[in-house]
Amino acid sequence: MAMREQPCPYRIIDDFGGAFSMGCFAGCIFYFLKGMSFAPKRERFFGGIQLLKRRAPILGGSFALWGGLFSITDCTLMHLRNQQDFINPIVAGAFTGGFLAIRAGTRIAVRNAIFGGIILGFIQLAEIGMLKIQMREEMRRMQQQQQQQMQEMQEMMAMQVQQPSKKQQPKVEKY
Repeated sequence: MAMREQPCPYRIIDDFGGAFSMGCFAGCIFYFLKGMSFAPKRERFFGGIQLLKRRAPILGGSFALWGGLFSITDCTLMHLRNQQDFINPIVAGAFTGGFLAIRAGTRIAVRNAIFGGIILGFIQLAEIGMLKIQMREEMRRMQQQQQQQMQEMQEMMAMQVQQPSKKQQPKVEKY
C-alpha cells in the first residue's frame, strides 16, 4: 500500500535483506542483555558478547525467512489478482504464518495463519488510519493556503479600487 515500494522482483530481495538486518539488530540487543544477565559477575560483558555472536545471526535468519516469504506471497497475489490493496498483505501474512508453522502440525499451522492474518490486518488498519489523518491534515493545510490567497487577492483589489488609476491620454505630437 505504500507509494514508494519497489517493483516486485527487487522488493523481494530488499525485504530479505531488510528483515535480516532488523533481526540481527534486535538479536544483538536482546541476546547481549540476556547474555549479560546469565553470565557470572566479572564476565558479564564477555558473556553478553558471546551469546550475541551465537544467537543474533540465527534470529536475523528467521526474520529474513519471514520477510522474504511474506514478500514472495504478496508479490504473487499482486500478480494473480492484478491489484494492490489491503487484502494482499493480510492474506500474505496469514499464508506466511501458516507455512512457517506447518512442521508443527496442521492445527498449529492454522492457528498461526489466523494469528498472522490478524496481525497484518491490524497493521493495515493502522496504515489506512494514518493515511486518512495525513489526507485530512493536507486538506486542512490546502484550505488555509487557499483562504490566505483569497485574502491577499481581495486586499490587492481593494487597494486598486482606493487608488483610482489616472488614465493618461496618449500624447499626440503636433507637427
